[in-house]
Amino acid sequence: SPGSRVVYNGKRSGGPRSPGAGSEIFTPAHEENVRFIYEAWQCVERDLRSQMGSERGLVEEYVEKMPNPSLKAFKPVDLGDLKRRNTQDAKKS
Repeated sequence: SPGSRVVYNGKRSGGPRSPGAGSEIFTPAHEENVRFIYEAWQCVERDLRSQMGSERGLVEEYVEKMPNPSLKAFKPVDLGDLKRRNTQDAKKS
């Protein structure tokens, strides 16, 4: 629901962690967080699709009014491309 929020209380869970070696164990809290993020993203995508046909949309892009001068040379990273390159590099090893 749009009114829900995830709150982190600063305490670490004593629940199981991923043991590695290909098998993963997820806590119920982890699964709830993933579900929350997935559902929230679905709402954003739905709003973007509905905005395509109308002048006034529900989604706005945040733009700094006073950009930080030290970030002037910042170039965004294409995470999909980075992941593809890392996957290809791992296969070569």
